[in-house]
Amino acid sequence: EASTVSPLVPSQSCQCLAWKPRPVGVWGAENQHVVAGYSDGTIRVFSVSRTEMELKMHPHSAALTAITYSTDGERILSGGKDGLVAVSSPRTGMTIHVLADHKGSPITVLQCTRKQYHDFGVEGGELWLATSSDRRVSVWASDWLQDKCELLDWLSFPAPADPEGLDLPPSLAAFCPWEQGVLVYVGFGLQEEALFYSLRKKQVVRRVSLPAFATSLSLSPAAPFMALGFRARLLRLQPCPAGDPQDYAGHDDTVHLCRFAPSGRRLLTASHSAVLVWELTGG
Repeated sequence: EASTVSPLVPSQSCQCLAWKPRPVGVWGAENQHVVAGYSDGTIRVFSVSRTEMELKMHPHSAALTAITYSTDGERILSGGKDGLVAVSSPRTGMTIHVLADHKGSPITVLQCTRKQYHDFGVEGGELWLATSSDRRVSVWASDWLQDKCELLDWLSFPAPADPEGLDLPPSLAAFCPWEQGVLVYVGFGLQEEALFYSLRKKQVVRRVSLPAFATSLSLSPAAPFMALGFRARLLRLQPCPAGDPQDYAGHDDTVHLCRFAPSGRRLLTASHSAVLVWELTGG
């Protein structure tokens, strides 16, 4: 019998969710947790097996817009509508850092990835990035045991003057699973394209033309493929670094969410009233 964890809270809306990473070799729902961010600036951690809330924190004064766990699950990174990013401990409930580098622009993406200490000449066992709606991306090296966060890079992508009344596409970035030290960025800009930025070379090393500005992005962890969603009810699978894209219809509205499964064999996409799961075949 299926059990349900409901992150619904009276008078508050759940704005973002993230699964806690599983420790290596640990399986089963008894160790699974979900963190949820709310419109009142609170964060709640839920146990899947007990179907109950275990922890509530209030690190933000503005609505939450993005949330994720560190790769070891020992920290929760949360971003708000006001551009502040908080780093909190799910063990103690304490907020350890509040970073104001993106202040004034809503956080659209938070993502963590493991890294080696010597990769970029800075200390830390993890890289993470924050993206805000003003087309800026900050990249950080962190040593969670020492509670250290060091700014590694600051990206600002140019764009035409914002047209009055235009609903701009989101600014989205993700670390590239198949190309070390590279991140991919899409958003409103001078061209309709995906940009591959090298953290080592400090420059854009590749551009992939798109049919329109993307509204969602996910990178496959298993193969060099990007999934991109668009306003015209279109889903595109784009091989990288080059190759013929595959376009799919099937949504009823803007494709606002793309997520590859950890295996890379399935892709989840969502629009206004449809959630589709795609089986990916071939190589």
